[in-house]
Amino acid sequence: MKNTFKFLFLAVALFCSAITMAQSTIKGIVAETEFNGLLPGANILEKGTTNGTTSDFDGTFTLQTQSSSGEIVISYVGYGSLTVPFNGDANLGRLTLESNNSLEEIIIIGKGVIDVAEGRKTPIAVSTIKSKQIQEKTGNSDLPEILKSTPSVQSVQGGGFGEGQLFLRGFDQSNTAFMLNGQPINSPEDGRMFWSNWSGVLDVAQAVQVQRGLGSSKLAISSVGGTVNIVTKTIDRRQGGSFQTLVGNDNYIKTTASYSTGIMENGWAFSGMLGHWQGDGYVEDTDGQGQTYFLSVGYKPNEKNIFNFLLTGAPQWHATAGFFDLETLLREGRKYNDAFTGVNSPNTLQSGNYPRGRNIYHKPVANLSWDWDLSEKSSLSTVLYGSLGRGSFASTRTGSDRSVPTYARGSNNNHDWYGLVSNFSTDLNENLSLNFGADVRLYNGVHFRDVREFITVDSVSAFSVYNGGSYELTDAYGGVNPWDVTFNPNDDHAQRFGYDYEEQINYAGVFGQLEYSNDEFSAFFQGSASSQSHVRTEFLNAANEGQSEDSEKVTNPGFNVKLGGAYNINESNIVFVNAGYYSRQPYHSDLFVDDRGGNQLNPLADTNQKITGFEAGYKFLGDRISANLNLYYTIWDDRIEYSAEDTLGANGLPINTSVPSTDPAFNPSDGLFDAFDQTSPLTQVHSGIELEVFTKPFDKLNVNGYVSVGNWEYDGNVTVTRSDEDGNVISTGNESYIDGVKIGQAAQFTAGVNADYEILPRFKLDANWNQYDNLYGNATFGADEFEEEDNRGAIKLPSYDTVDFGMSYKWLLGKEAQNSLQFRVNINNLFDEVYIENSRTNIHAEEGDVTYKGVNVSNGVRLGYGRTWNVSMRYNF
Repeated sequence: MKNTFKFLFLAVALFCSAITMAQSTIKGIVAETEFNGLLPGANILEKGTTNGTTSDFDGTFTLQTQSSSGEIVISYVGYGSLTVPFNGDANLGRLTLESNNSLEEIIIIGKGVIDVAEGRKTPIAVSTIKSKQIQEKTGNSDLPEILKSTPSVQSVQGGGFGEGQLFLRGFDQSNTAFMLNGQPINSPEDGRMFWSNWSGVLDVAQAVQVQRGLGSSKLAISSVGGTVNIVTKTIDRRQGGSFQTLVGNDNYIKTTASYSTGIMENGWAFSGMLGHWQGDGYVEDTDGQGQTYFLSVGYKPNEKNIFNFLLTGAPQWHATAGFFDLETLLREGRKYNDAFTGVNSPNTLQSGNYPRGRNIYHKPVANLSWDWDLSEKSSLSTVLYGSLGRGSFASTRTGSDRSVPTYARGSNNNHDWYGLVSNFSTDLNENLSLNFGADVRLYNGVHFRDVREFITVDSVSAFSVYNGGSYELTDAYGGVNPWDVTFNPNDDHAQRFGYDYEEQINYAGVFGQLEYSNDEFSAFFQGSASSQSHVRTEFLNAANEGQSEDSEKVTNPGFNVKLGGAYNINESNIVFVNAGYYSRQPYHSDLFVDDRGGNQLNPLADTNQKITGFEAGYKFLGDRISANLNLYYTIWDDRIEYSAEDTLGANGLPINTSVPSTDPAFNPSDGLFDAFDQTSPLTQVHSGIELEVFTKPFDKLNVNGYVSVGNWEYDGNVTVTRSDEDGNVISTGNESYIDGVKIGQAAQFTAGVNADYEILPRFKLDANWNQYDNLYGNATFGADEFEEEDNRGAIKLPSYDTVDFGMSYKWLLGKEAQNSLQFRVNINNLFDEVYIENSRTNIHAEEGDVTYKGVNVSNGVRLGYGRTWNVSMRYNF
């Protein structure tokens, strides 16, 4: 027995000695390739085990391995992982990680709700802009300008701050879905986007992903053209902060400061950012200013749960530019605007010229996220969000001589918006995954007109049934301060005029996705079903004094389905196909067609729009070159345009139209429209091909390019049908022969090349060139040019190209990468190209007409900005 015990003791000792002898000590330093900075907090893991460590503050690490030989895997948020072999004790020296275009490691909070492309193995047509590029390129631009170097994207800058427009595969913003951390942010009323409401989103964006076409979102959203997913900062893994100041053309200045605690030992993490901007605007008399704030509070009580509360907002005001014909802009210059010269604003800081209009808005957004890992295979992600929008467009009203403004009329658009998105994900087996969830949105919109500011008068007369007839407007609300609009809103119906109504839009949907994948093949099926209800509450034109009036409730069902598959030919070559069908409910603006129309429903707005999409793609993944090739074919069918016609009232003017004098008296007569016009059936077909190429000829040089060729046109002719308020057809006629007419406002051919080169350590030059062609005017149905005997199609606008240039230098303050000064210079439209971005009209040039590059100068156009610039300095600590 004693010998047996000795034998066992000796065997255990030898086994433990062998284990000890088999261990190795691995040392190294983790850095990043871009600026050669050190990476604290990098993860170092012995492959095939749970044995690991993290790098110290100076990027160094020491790992005791469990085996004498093997591999270690090094990873860091936002960078590609690196696998390094070892054999015995080793000092691996400096190990550098490449910046990673994947979003997978960036998204920490709400990852089950934020539908980025990496969440599904079956590919889509997608381009991703990372936080570093956003920081460098943003300057004094809106988000559409940052995305202009991606395929099938057209950015129109607009006249004032925040007035830019984005077109994706030829579809405007109301038909492109915009998401903020998985939350839909298009207006539920009409699908529109206003970038002035989101002027600070790029300051807090971790990444922006453009999903062209069907996209990967499981929600029922307006993604006819595609989906733009904005992912903001949440929890940072490391402690640190930054301070940045930027100056630019036309007296632009912007200052931001941020700080993050990182994830502390107690599991809490705090991040915050404050910013302020102001400038005169590129176009005359379009000055503006605003702030940005961001707060993120995260808590990780254990490895299975992460909570995060986020609050962000961008209160701002800016003066707007008018819209002018090409002749005026060529004569006066592209900075021309027609503000009232020499008229000061008594209640604001505005001096010199009083603008035609001012946008004042504040839209704080808050959400609470919870990521719960139920097991190794299952998780639940939930986001509860809310938004309180308060704002107004203040436009000047004039006296009888039409030369001096009397007061600023506010067209107010307020809302309370709440929502919940929850998604359960589980791996059914090694190859099959399932997720499903719910999407609930509750929206209350408040719309009215009031006096924003008295300029040369002290009161204004008005008329309202709700207020008992004639009454006086004696109070003004807010000037240009968005904080006043937020905390001192006009809740008094007796100080409203013109229109005064509310709307309740409630949405409930369910969604799900099933995906199969193995090493070579993947396929998915995705679907959603929803119900959307609308109720409109009228105040100004209510039938009885002092009593509001509700419309009948309108409820519309909708659904979408998507499916697709991909085949991995090998590690470098992937092909895929996707298809989808949407039945999209009409917008609220389709159901109730005019602000002053009371609660009368449009009898023609009972048809869902049908969207059918087909896509195919090929991806090549190489060490020095990669490429994406995408083909698409989208049919937007049963699209209907509505309009309403008034009969004449006792005063000889159309019913529901304000009397055109200094007195904005309102005589609604019977308050009803007598006729509705429907243009149908309207079908658009968008098809095209897109190619992206990414190359790295050598370590310090990146050269990327893209080409997109589209063919976007109307299919079939349309007929205008007039019906009465009960839906009875009055007349049918006025056919527009638009079959084959090109769809305008966005270039159908775009191409570009961008490159960056690190000529010295941490000193980089970059430039991008973009070309736009096959750009057409906006087709107006029923216009003379679309009559059968003279179908000349839409006017074609001149092609143009622009060149942007940038330069940056990062000065390390010590050996830690996070202590640095970064300098940046941007020059946009370097060669000061004069070009027409788009045309709202479609006036063909006749013999003898005055033209510019073949375009009739009577057309109302938008000219692009000339040369602009900005210089910034950023201190990171």
